[in-house]
Amino acid sequence: MFNKILIANRGEIACRVIKTARKMGIQTVAIYSDADKQALHVQMADEAVHIGPPPANQSYIVIDKVMDAIRKTGAQAVHPGYGFLSENSKFAEALAAENVIFVGPPVGAIEAMGDKITSKKIAQEAGVSTVPGYMGLIADADEAVKISNEIGYPVMIKASAGGGGKGMRIAWNDTEAREGFQSSKNEAANSFGDDRIFIEKFVTQPRHIEIQVLCDTHGNGVYLGERECSIQRRNQKVVEEAPSPFLDEATRKAMGEQAVALAKAVGYASAGTVEFIVDGAKNFYFLEMNTRLQVEHPVTELITGVDLVEQMIRVANGEPLSITQDDVKLTGWAIENRLYAEDPYRGFLPSIGRLTKYNPPAEVAAGPLLVNGKWQGEAPSGATAVRNDTGVYDGGEISMYYDPMIAKLCTWAPTRAEAIEAMRVALDSFEVEGIGHNLPFLAAVMDHPKFVSGDMTTAFIAEEYPEGFEGVTLPEDTLRKIAASAAAMHRVAEIRRTRVSGRMDNHERRVGTEWVVSLQGQDYPVTIKADHDGSTVTFDDGSALRVASDWTPGDSLAQIAIEGTDGLVLKVGKISGGFRIRSRGADLKVHVRTPRQAELAKLMPEKLPPDTSKLLLCPMPGQVVKINVEEGEEVQEGQALCTIEAMKMENILRAEKKGIVSKINAAPGASLAVDEVIMEFE
Repeated sequence: MFNKILIANRGEIACRVIKTARKMGIQTVAIYSDADKQALHVQMADEAVHIGPPPANQSYIVIDKVMDAIRKTGAQAVHPGYGFLSENSKFAEALAAENVIFVGPPVGAIEAMGDKITSKKIAQEAGVSTVPGYMGLIADADEAVKISNEIGYPVMIKASAGGGGKGMRIAWNDTEAREGFQSSKNEAANSFGDDRIFIEKFVTQPRHIEIQVLCDTHGNGVYLGERECSIQRRNQKVVEEAPSPFLDEATRKAMGEQAVALAKAVGYASAGTVEFIVDGAKNFYFLEMNTRLQVEHPVTELITGVDLVEQMIRVANGEPLSITQDDVKLTGWAIENRLYAEDPYRGFLPSIGRLTKYNPPAEVAAGPLLVNGKWQGEAPSGATAVRNDTGVYDGGEISMYYDPMIAKLCTWAPTRAEAIEAMRVALDSFEVEGIGHNLPFLAAVMDHPKFVSGDMTTAFIAEEYPEGFEGVTLPEDTLRKIAASAAAMHRVAEIRRTRVSGRMDNHERRVGTEWVVSLQGQDYPVTIKADHDGSTVTFDDGSALRVASDWTPGDSLAQIAIEGTDGLVLKVGKISGGFRIRSRGADLKVHVRTPRQAELAKLMPEKLPPDTSKLLLCPMPGQVVKINVEEGEEVQEGQALCTIEAMKMENILRAEKKGIVSKINAAPGASLAVDEVIMEFE
């Protein structure tokens, strides 16, 4: 076994590889750009080498710079993670030329399967069912439109070397095909250094289900079950789970065997993923093979007990697989939520800045005992696990140069329902401040009836949130729980306040028992009676809730025990006259007032937001790529006004209504902040 490995990546996947390498007694080398000098993966590694400016095409994906870092440190092997150089055959060849081990598949397999066009041709030749499409190279936008018409709309425009949702667009007409071709081409060039594009039929109402395969250099191969990845936004996975709530054992076996056969046909060795589209009748169609570790690999590890990074390292070292297909058992259920630095209230646009607070829930190992990668025994009833793969820390910086993913929060439990409930608690316990993030949206998905029932497709987000995410409206029973909790917390805060003022020895007598709790547009008059074990909060209809907590003023997290229920986890902030409370995807201003104060509050006028209808504001920090209009030009509803690039994604801003451009305040190349005015209208 080699004793030093360089991780040719950054962020959470670099940290993930370092953890396993450390467990195996292998020293690690990190590489970093100017933007990542203080990054977590740099701090965790035994050594670190600077490789250039922040843009990935000037640092992380420059093969010569990575090779220099290998020579400087004497690393004997390289793990590429995912993205960047992970599926770049030239990088694998450069390593082989200097006798450095590539922790991944052979060059031939990367070339055959890593390229989306070539992999589809091989799959077709092998008799694998594939989605109709045009696999040849496409010269320009005119040809893209012609091919799209021949296939029939809607079509998917994809980067040949793509992954992670980069360089992908769905087109429903000629205009979108033309625009999508150019944007996909630009993103592909910037992200992968390869701007080749292909087009395929977009299958409506599909489920995205992938099979994890593991092969060695001795002809052995196994599949480790499937992952359901249907909840996607912009073709980027947001929530994954293993196993799929949709597949039956026969379909799982058929997909798994086909995936392994395809891998063996190209001499595959390492961990890899074969992706399929599955329709409502459980017909499955080969999409592509990712010749690398997948972002969502933790859920497979949680239900199989197999450390995929360790297996990749051992296969790269020439060892045969230690497990056979009969050894693979799927135990329990695992769910992964991807925490992204993007604002769900602004159409999920990227958010950058400093993490003024980053406090993930404590990781918990649970479930059956793992011995040599195999389950031993059964999990105790009610046991759950929490895992958080991350590459950031409290006070760290989220950069505009890289993918916006902050962390991958995973839960495991014996059943799907238990895994979902564990995830709800974990999301409510996850504190992130300083940037926009999608925690509220993830919490909303975990409570959505379609997700809970397992009845979802890749169109889930588009169909269920067609106008974007506007927050969560909580049901009445949850509002009452929060109202009772807020009343109890307010009482504790009032007792603290009277003690600080030093007005009386018996402070509790100075705190009233009757309050009106206002939240989500509703008022709840309550009476609170407290004792040493908690508080009984009685509503004006006579119903009562018994609540207890060890929360004290200033705590940002409150765990509330509510008799007869699962209780609540609340993120708590102080506002004038009450609390800002976030729970189950809702962000609430909760006011706790005396009855007289509540009466007067109803007379206060409501402050209206400023009128920005005649301004085009930059929705996220980014760089202006293109201005499509001129001053004095009349624009129509839906017309493209400009293109903004942020976190490697191009975003076309369109006119919301007909108007005349009176002033343009930004030019191509300009870097803009959130809400900076791009142009004005008459």
